[in-house]
Amino acid sequence: LIDRSKRISRGIRLPSLSGTVSIPLLGRIVASQPAPGPDSDFAVFPDKAIQLTRDILPDAEGLYALEVSGNSMIDALVHDGDIVVMKPQKEAKDGEMVAVWLKDRGEMTLKRFYWEKDKKRIRLQPANPFMEPIYIDNPENVEIQGKVVLVIRRLNN
Repeated sequence: LIDRSKRISRGIRLPSLSGTVSIPLLGRIVASQPAPGPDSDFAVFPDKAIQLTRDILPDAEGLYALEVSGNSMIDALVHDGDIVVMKPQKEAKDGEMVAVWLKDRGEMTLKRFYWEKDKKRIRLQPANPFMEPIYIDNPENVEIQGKVVLVIRRLNN
């Protein structure tokens, strides 16, 4: 938005940036077959951040962003190169799109989360009809890192 003062010649100014919030861009996450994650807590892009208005995200406490690599979530409108804004959480409900750390494999992926067989097995479901779900027979090996709260599309010209 632009503020305009009718009493001043060329009285156009940008409003204060106090209505924006900075979300740290911490790294990449694969939306494909799980891939090895970083050795540390995402510190891949230490100085990068995205700016969003508080209209989009009124409460940005603890949120972080990750760049998506891969196309396993294309039917959920998440494409290669998009940015997902994540809310840290350790549990997920069926159908939520989450960042998942597979402890036994040392790998991470972005998928929809589902409990199966009376909470004895987890299904990580891609949103791409050409990819198979990932079944985890031991739920202890799955660690939820966060839930997607916003997708930012990067348009290619």
